[in-house]
Amino acid sequence: MTDQTPQKTIHILLVDDDEDDRYLTREAFHQHYPASRISFAEDGEDLLDFLNYKGRYVGSSHTLPELILLDLNMPRKDGREALREIKASEQLRHIPIVVLTTSDAKDDIETSYFNGANSFITKPPTFQRLSEVTKAIGQYWFNVVTVCDHEDDD
Repeated sequence: MTDQTPQKTIHILLVDDDEDDRYLTREAFHQHYPASRISFAEDGEDLLDFLNYKGRYVGSSHTLPELILLDLNMPRKDGREALREIKASEQLRHIPIVVLTTSDAKDDIETSYFNGANSFITKPPTFQRLSEVTKAIGQYWFNVVTVCDHEDDD
């Protein structure tokens, strides 16, 4: 449908240590937004390396994402730590972050918003519900709000 199709391709960075969750979330997004570009990071350290062009991303020509979907519970550096570091960075804090996690704990919700998350969503238990959630995320972030254009940042 035309009202659900994004005006432009948007780059999403999905940060989750669970390979199945990454696959299902990508499939759910592509079901509604086939032109969306989804990159992956497996934990908070990988996320920060991606955003700062460090580690395995040195010399990479990828663009910064317009949206980050961030899991909280991950090895090495969890999403809570990564969220704090991103929002403390002058170069990165403008990137919207949607926490997408299995947690529905009040402390996780409050801490996420306190540390700068733009939204908090508990991962749905079924693919059908995940599809509905990704459709809503896409509708909002692709068609309703205006995100920063990273191409002009330098």
